[in-house]
Amino acid sequence: MTENNFDCIVIGGGAAGMMAAGTAAERGRKVLLLEKNDRLGKKLSITGKGRCNVTNSCTDEEFFANIPVNPRFLYSAYSRFGCRDCMEFFENLGVPLKTERGNRVFPVSDRAADIVNALEKFCKRNGVTTLHEKVTEIISENGTVGGVICGNDIFRSETVIIATGGKSYPRTGSDGDGYRFAEKLGHTIIPLKPSLVPLETEENFCKEMMGLSLRNVEVSLSDEKSGKVLFKDMGEMLFTHFGVSGPLILSASSHIREPERKRYKIFIDLKPALDLPTLDKRILRDFSEIPNRIFANALSKLLPARMIPVIVKLSGISPDKQVNSVTKQERSELAKLIKNFPLTVKGFRPIDEAIITSGGVKVSEVSPKTMESKLIGGLFFAGEVLDVDAYTGGFNLQIAFSTARAAGQAI
Repeated sequence: MTENNFDCIVIGGGAAGMMAAGTAAERGRKVLLLEKNDRLGKKLSITGKGRCNVTNSCTDEEFFANIPVNPRFLYSAYSRFGCRDCMEFFENLGVPLKTERGNRVFPVSDRAADIVNALEKFCKRNGVTTLHEKVTEIISENGTVGGVICGNDIFRSETVIIATGGKSYPRTGSDGDGYRFAEKLGHTIIPLKPSLVPLETEENFCKEMMGLSLRNVEVSLSDEKSGKVLFKDMGEMLFTHFGVSGPLILSASSHIREPERKRYKIFIDLKPALDLPTLDKRILRDFSEIPNRIFANALSKLLPARMIPVIVKLSGISPDKQVNSVTKQERSELAKLIKNFPLTVKGFRPIDEAIITSGGVKVSEVSPKTMESKLIGGLFFAGEVLDVDAYTGGFNLQIAFSTARAAGQAI
């Protein structure tokens, strides 16, 4: 058994871990970064479909509006390392950035590997020691940390940062180690659930439209029990064999704490630019141009081809009815269906399909300024292991960088 002494040990070589390790080392600390995978940034390298949506060039108000879980906890850390600071950080490391729709920020190269390489460079430049070993235990003595155990090796340190990620994408190493370490040391773990995850629906007709992507639609999520609209936004979504996915659906999923049968409904406005009277006039005009055509073949100007059979079925209008015989009432119901296409949420897809994990270390047990545990001296947290999460758009990576920077600076 060998022993080595460090000023700081960081568990987890992802976005938060590399940022925390490099920051602590930049301040003159002797830092050990422990990553159980054979390379750093494994999950980071596949984010944003391999492009890495690194942050969001939004205002401070917009940033916090995109954090549905515990935004106040982030005020201090974010004020010291916000979106603009993050962009400047990576550009100073030689990664040119660009801003796309929704203020999403990506490397100009569209390569997530450039972000991973920049963080590795940041760590190396500041003298971080990196080892690819699995931590089996955090040593705790008299209410403070004393280091970590990796198999037969003991690494001593008076400060340890847990930056192990969540439970989503377990094949990248995010298998929940950090929660187990924290819980063993006395921390409360808010129950985990998938977030930013595709949703399964009760309706089988989604399978008929599998692969159909809708753009410029408005999706709203309502809680039928409370009667409240929990989420509403415009953008893109996708039909799948199990239900629905895509950016709008992933964001909507973060508002569902625990799926209950038939409690949550999704409504898709397929024509958000048109109000009901205008849409009715549009349908009437389309029908007047083809008065003798049957209803089943009369919607091609209005809807995607793969959606038409489903809309026809749900409308209650006979598919063989000539459109010049469609009544005003039937046309009105068709317009309402197009403006409020309904789906019933059955449940989440499995957590290993989620982009992030909601839940985690209870933030009231952690200092928002330093990310240090209020229960165990010298124990810090950074990133997804904390019970803070956001919508899609680069916000979750920004949370990882802000909290990691705060922890690294506090060491």
